[in-house]
Amino acid sequence: MAAKDAIFTWGSRRIIAHIDMDAFFASVEVLDNPALKGRPVIVGGDMRRGVVSAASYEARAFGVHSALPLFRARRLCPDGIFLPVRMERYAEVSAAVMKCLGEFSPLVEQVSVDEAFVDLTGTEHLFGDPGTVARGMKARIRERTSLTCSVGVSVSKLVAKIASDMNKPDGLTIVPPSDVERFLRALPVRKVPGIGEKSADELAKLGIQTVGDIGNYSPARLEERFGKFGARLVEIAGGGDDSPVEPYSAPKSISAEDTLPEDTGDVSILRKYLLEQSDHIARRLREEGFRARTVTLKLKHHDFRQVTRSETLGEPTQLGEVIYHEAVKLLAMYNLRSKVRLVGVGASNLEPLDSSGRGAQMSLFRESTGANEKWEKVERATDEIVKRFGDGAVKRGSLLED
Repeated sequence: MAAKDAIFTWGSRRIIAHIDMDAFFASVEVLDNPALKGRPVIVGGDMRRGVVSAASYEARAFGVHSALPLFRARRLCPDGIFLPVRMERYAEVSAAVMKCLGEFSPLVEQVSVDEAFVDLTGTEHLFGDPGTVARGMKARIRERTSLTCSVGVSVSKLVAKIASDMNKPDGLTIVPPSDVERFLRALPVRKVPGIGEKSADELAKLGIQTVGDIGNYSPARLEERFGKFGARLVEIAGGGDDSPVEPYSAPKSISAEDTLPEDTGDVSILRKYLLEQSDHIARRLREEGFRARTVTLKLKHHDFRQVTRSETLGEPTQLGEVIYHEAVKLLAMYNLRSKVRLVGVGASNLEPLDSSGRGAQMSLFRESTGANEKWEKVERATDEIVKRFGDGAVKRGSLLED
């Protein structure tokens, strides 16, 4: 298709591409160790307690998938090659991938370490029709990193993302404006991002198996039954959304969590994890220039039942001591009746700092006074030490025994 034909086919509609690297973590491991090629590679944490972060397609043939407990992955694939997560290396390769995408459009929105949206609207005049541009991006990434990716191209971020998952690995799926309705009508609702197993089961009770089935119900009835999710269903049935590709978007939350070496109901152990996690989150907040107004405690019990508890602060914070204090308070308020296998803490409702380093809203008595002022000086001093000597250079005394 010539560029002129492409313009006619897409008209005034946007051209959005979703790039998804194929089995990214596992593929990087094979890239760094070619002897692993063709082997079932499984990347994850601690074998007894961790979960699968990524699995090569050879491992997926055995039923291994992300978020699967590693002990179960071992049973399914006893001959698998189990490797630890090397996030720094993955981030390095990810940066190279994003640089490739930026050579085709200035509008690149990275949504995770291994995927991004690219707004290709208007690039037809420079690079050709959407298919040509998509193939060019795939070729550039393979040339620079030796890795493959799958690309979906359509009129919205939602449809592009669904399309990128249709022909993995190393796939290319283009859904032009004229095909969007037909493409979505036959799509199983379980294939739609954001619709999980429980939501799909609820929809099945109404006879909604495909996106096309959503049209059998009025928007009013769907919203009455499912609330905001019902409104989202109507939007999906209409072809997705009009949300723009944003080159940078502020983080909505920052969190940290750990799967414990063994299940525990010992609150003192959980507190130590919360302390280290709170310090990590606070450092991230300071690095990225945000304060958090909400602190969330996350617990996953031995039976994988997950609970969260949140507290909104009177004033936003970026101090680990404050985050820790709130997390411990939430833990004390929670009736811990059974052992847990995972503990985590999160900071959300983030507010950016202005150019002077102050929050958007402040009172005369916020954390720059009294004891918190001392903690702020201490934590900023540790930031400088960590920046110079790396993580682990500074550790709280209460954590040294660990």
